[in-house]
Amino acid sequence: MRHPHPGRRGVVATVAASLIALTAAQSATALPATAAPRAHAPSSAVTVAEDQAARAIAGSLSDASWRARVRHAALSSDEVAVTELADPQLRPALADADRRIAAAKGLGADVGSLLRLRLGDDSMRGALASGVTPWVAAASSDEDARTVTAYDSRGRAHRLDARTAPTHPVYVVDIDGSKALAAGLDVLRGELDRQGLTSSERRSAAPSSSAGAAAAGFWTTRITQVRLSDDEEPWVKGDAEIYTLVTGFGQDGVVRVDPVDMPYLDNDGTTYSPNQILVNWSLYKYNLADAVMMEDDGSTNYRDLAKAIAGVLLTIADQGAYIPLVNAVLDAIPDDWWTDDPDYVDSWYTLARSDNGTRNGARGNGWMTLQPYFVEQF
Repeated sequence: MRHPHPGRRGVVATVAASLIALTAAQSATALPATAAPRAHAPSSAVTVAEDQAARAIAGSLSDASWRARVRHAALSSDEVAVTELADPQLRPALADADRRIAAAKGLGADVGSLLRLRLGDDSMRGALASGVTPWVAAASSDEDARTVTAYDSRGRAHRLDARTAPTHPVYVVDIDGSKALAAGLDVLRGELDRQGLTSSERRSAAPSSSAGAAAAGFWTTRITQVRLSDDEEPWVKGDAEIYTLVTGFGQDGVVRVDPVDMPYLDNDGTTYSPNQILVNWSLYKYNLADAVMMEDDGSTNYRDLAKAIAGVLLTIADQGAYIPLVNAVLDAIPDDWWTDDPDYVDSWYTLARSDNGTRNGARGNGWMTLQPYFVEQF
């Protein structure tokens, strides 16, 4: 028997290994198409609405002229207001999804359309521009997801690798996170106000000794730089929508919560320099406060969040000294919120007016550089 040449055997082994790896990669990236699954419904009302919108949009792409309109819009913009773009046949289904999403997030109908459509990854632009009919998937808020379900124009489902973007173009149906967060924080502030946790009226309860200082201005803590950890996330997941809940005892001795929007904080692994005010110390009785950074994962119901936080924090009485409130805020969030869609990013205990430097988050997911900043009154 003739023994294979060692060099040739190495080549054969390399080719075989490459083929095995390629086959595995193809299987993981795009598994065989199947009939659209019906048995396992997504967990949240927002995800259900997005998934149904994705199916409807996918089916509509069988129309060549409409498909071309969507393709042009997707290649021309990072996000497409798909409900407004939709033709009369598709628009009612998307408008209904918009209404259900707003209701699930505790937002009023006046928030308008939240549904957005975007291309899943920049690497797909070439295939989309060449005329390949894209599949459509709903955005996933689960950072641990291993697969993503996308639908084609014939109603078939394709299971895709959540960590590796497929070569086939995929539209992702998501919500306008910035718009939803801005509206949600308005709801959160209003509900916290009604619950007695934050109110401009409470400022009048401040001791008269603060009046002189307030006349000249007030001290704040501002963020000069902030960075979150660089975590690998599914390609189908969009930019983060981050906000922070600043907590402490108000001048009247009652716990207060002040939401702070961070619309610039889109991506992990990026250092931002916002010079944003985080704490207004004129609102607080003690020289210490806490901060809990959260992410709107798409399914956050702001009204329910405010009620849950108020239900716990209003039971905490002022004992004449600072009491950490981070754990109380986290304990107030219902257990089922942590199951699939973790909203909690990081927390900072005992922020002081004199803090001047970098503070790492307690969870190790990020850091902030802080400095005292005096806001002068005109």
